[in-house]
Amino acid sequence: MEPMLVPPWLESLLSATFFSMCQTHVSSPRNECNMFCLDCKAAAFCFYCRSSFHKDHQVIQIRRSSYHDVVRVTEIQKDLDINGVQTYVINSAKVVFLNERPQLKTNPLGGKTTSHWCGTCGRNLLDPFRFCSLGCKLVGIKKNGNESFILSAKKVEGDEELREGIIQNQVYQSKASPTSESSKPYSNSRRRKGIPHRAPFGP
Repeated sequence: MEPMLVPPWLESLLSATFFSMCQTHVSSPRNECNMFCLDCKAAAFCFYCRSSFHKDHQVIQIRRSSYHDVVRVTEIQKDLDINGVQTYVINSAKVVFLNERPQLKTNPLGGKTTSHWCGTCGRNLLDPFRFCSLGCKLVGIKKNGNESFILSAKKVEGDEELREGIIQNQVYQSKASPTSESSKPYSNSRRRKGIPHRAPFGP
């Protein structure tokens, strides 16, 4: 049996329609459907639906950049391996695009202005990544099978251990740092120099 390469909720996320008006909370001010539940794997929903129906679920928020859907790296990377996907900084936050964006091109694999491009759609990339979006990586996985969206248990465990080690080290350093005058290293900068005295000569 082949190992799972794609989470069961990913295709639903990429095909969902975001930023439409929630029909359940039409009269509410924050009624745009910009959230997605990884547990339910259903349609997008609004802020109020989350409080009512997805309180204890894994929920991510989708944002917009130039009329295209993006998700923050800090929200998605704990549930999805985004290795190889181009990241962008928008409003001081690192994000990835959900799907391929339309672009003017005559040849998907030609006429590039940079040396890096998406292996699925041919879009120019800013950095040496392999895909421009999560959708393009999904296509690459289905076509070649040499990539994966699944986080390995070893990697997750290693990240947790690293975070715990950093926290413990910070606590140790804070306890070990001198906090009182008696714990400071001895300094001779305040020593007073006197004139040496010799014993008087005898008669």
